[in-house]
Amino acid sequence: MSILVVGLSHRSAPVAVLERAAVSGDDLVKLLHAVHDSANVVEAAIVSTCNRVEIYAVVDKFHGGVSAISELLALHSGVPMDDLSRHLYVHYEERAVQHVFAVACGLESMVVGEGQILGQIRQAFKLAQDQGTIGRDLHDVLQQSLRVGKRAHHETGIDKAGASLVGVGLDVAARHLGPLEGVRALVVGAGSMSSLAAATLSRAGAGEVVIANRTYANAARLAGSLDVPSRAIDLAELDDALAGADLVVSCTGATGLVLTAAQLAACGVGDDGRRRFFLDLALPHDIERSVRDLPGAGLAGLDDLRTAQEAAKAIGPAAVEAVRRIVCEEVEAFLSAARAAAVAPTVVALRSKAAQVVNAELARLTGRLPELDDRDRKEIEQTVRRVVDKLLHAPTVRVKELAAAPGGDSYADALRELFDLDPKAPEAVARADMREDEPAAGAAPECAEADCVSPAPVTASTVAGAVPPGGVPDGVNVETVNAQAASVRAVSARDAAPGREGDET
Repeated sequence: MSILVVGLSHRSAPVAVLERAAVSGDDLVKLLHAVHDSANVVEAAIVSTCNRVEIYAVVDKFHGGVSAISELLALHSGVPMDDLSRHLYVHYEERAVQHVFAVACGLESMVVGEGQILGQIRQAFKLAQDQGTIGRDLHDVLQQSLRVGKRAHHETGIDKAGASLVGVGLDVAARHLGPLEGVRALVVGAGSMSSLAAATLSRAGAGEVVIANRTYANAARLAGSLDVPSRAIDLAELDDALAGADLVVSCTGATGLVLTAAQLAACGVGDDGRRRFFLDLALPHDIERSVRDLPGAGLAGLDDLRTAQEAAKAIGPAAVEAVRRIVCEEVEAFLSAARAAAVAPTVVALRSKAAQVVNAELARLTGRLPELDDRDRKEIEQTVRRVVDKLLHAPTVRVKELAAAPGGDSYADALRELFDLDPKAPEAVARADMREDEPAAGAAPECAEADCVSPAPVTASTVAGAVPPGGVPDGVNVETVNAQAASVRAVSARDAAPGREGDET
């Protein structure tokens, strides 16, 4: 089994394509199960944000997995496969693990270092667990990615790469309106992005923050958490609130427009000489683009905030390089542990076969020497078992050490050949272990990833190549992948070709 990532982001696709590919709510659950139930896919999780739709999967066949997932994304988005494939990227085996860890650290975010992606990965992880689409392999990768992301933020200054996308958007608003202190703000929505916007406005000293949401209780809860004058309203009261607002932030997850130019004009926007700013953080868009044509109105959407990538340059390369080193270390440690764990079933099978031989020989000895008393029989049995244990101890310890290195699975193969072990025996042991010891949510990972490891060593340069400063990470274009008949290793080598990747909301 191997880890596979298929996705698109704001760097690989225009906003129009991302809007169509974005998935949430019941549609997210349906797509998750469709991926999990498709050919060659064993485990699945989906990270879907304003700027990224990525499917993380464990597959038993590379080309089959890529094809199945790509077709489902095309079907879901309504974008023809020929068009969608130009925007998809693929990461496999070692590079897939590297990619997930880099995403969790914020290295591939629109605003480098933003921390919201950790919560979004956690949500994707929990949904996959709740829906039963995740197993040991993907559990270990995602759980470890959260740890790596936390470590990166704790040990480096990556957080200072720039504010979250919300912060960047509010900075743009401030350039239009002036200082946000005292501003009358309307926040439409009460989800994580809207909550962050409201909290940021509160810290900025907004004069009033009005929260409008379909579920009034959620709006009231958010309004009650702020340190500035605030209140909650139903969506039915939205027009009145629009008339009095200087700044409107919208992020609802609705499938259609929430605010139109005609609606705003009817509320007096453009007729009273006031300057207003509209910040649309939703995907698909909540606010009609033509709103920016109203007198005195400014508008910024996700596509307008792409220039926020430049904020990453302000950190200096030191913090980013430090995070790359962390990703490098963590990927190597994770894969090493996975390789070592992969040989364990073979070692268990070897010891099991040795025990069977010992038991058979002791039974034969008992039959030939019935006059042995219990004391002598036990002494002989203990001696034989000690001899076998001592003979097996050094090679089994050594094979675990050797197996941790890239290409170490060959040592497990050698054991099976030398001792004529049943090839299915180690797999049976592994399956039994998974049934008995499947980790609960929040449990420490016991890396059991084996086949997702490529023999190429992880180096700082490979991590840097995946996430260049202010540049474009590696990726495999799906059109190319689908056209290839070469080996998986050849496909992985193509990962060095430029792709495009980004940040979350």
